[in-house]
Amino acid sequence: MKFAEFKQLHMYRQAEHLRGHGHLLAERRQDSFRLRLFAVGDFYAEEWCQWGEERILFIHLFQHSAGLHDYLEGIRLPKEL
Repeated sequence: MKFAEFKQLHMYRQAEHLRGHGHLLAERRQDSFRLRLFAVGDFYAEEWCQWGEERILFIHLFQHSAGLHDYLEGIRLPKEL
């Protein structure tokens, strides 16, 4: 599914699509929120929930790799690389 088409879906349908077709790339905590980053088609989707809860508050969409910056700190490569 392309960015424009996904954007038109209701958030409930977006969440369903992420679970069925998205590729979970990373998860992180920001204050009292749990953020999960998915790659989907030609874009990324960031799912925001209260920490410890499953209800999605909102889904942030972006297409540019600059949006991945906050996730880079959590990546640890082996020393051999």
